[in-house]
Amino acid sequence: MQPVNALKSESGAAAAEMALVLPFLVALMFGSFELGNYFLNEHVIVKAVRDGARYASRQSFSYYPCSSAGTGLAPGGTVTADTQALTRTGQVTSGGSPRLPSWQSNTGITVTYDCVTTNGNADYAGVYASQAFVPRVRVSVSNLAYSSLFQSMGILGSNLTLNAESQAAVAGL
Repeated sequence: MQPVNALKSESGAAAAEMALVLPFLVALMFGSFELGNYFLNEHVIVKAVRDGARYASRQSFSYYPCSSAGTGLAPGGTVTADTQALTRTGQVTSGGSPRLPSWQSNTGITVTYDCVTTNGNADYAGVYASQAFVPRVRVSVSNLAYSSLFQSMGILGSNLTLNAESQAAVAGL
């Protein structure tokens, strides 16, 4: 039996290498989970705003009076409240569950419209042919707090917010 030279011994080298690499692998894995969750939440918000703008654009022209050019106008009737509910929950009626667990109120959801001049542009035909100004609705969500996967465990605090905006020409259906 030969004596073992501690400086040339390779037993346990794999365990030592794993002990050095494991923290980086764990950080990479959990970071990937967190990044994926952030992108999922961002996608949900963008889709919600798009749905809200699509819904609001199909309301009657009577809710969007346009006698002159203007921006940031508030639609009439229950368009704002209905669009906010649809954006947050996916349904117009009250009582639906939010699209994201942390999205508990309609604060931060704005519904406005702009009156855009047609200036005799041939692109504005059909329902817009007789109108001098065309309403364009805008739905936006701002400063919605991002809920981290690991925030509840106290590992990671987040001050990130989610923002999205979408607009659509009012079709007046």
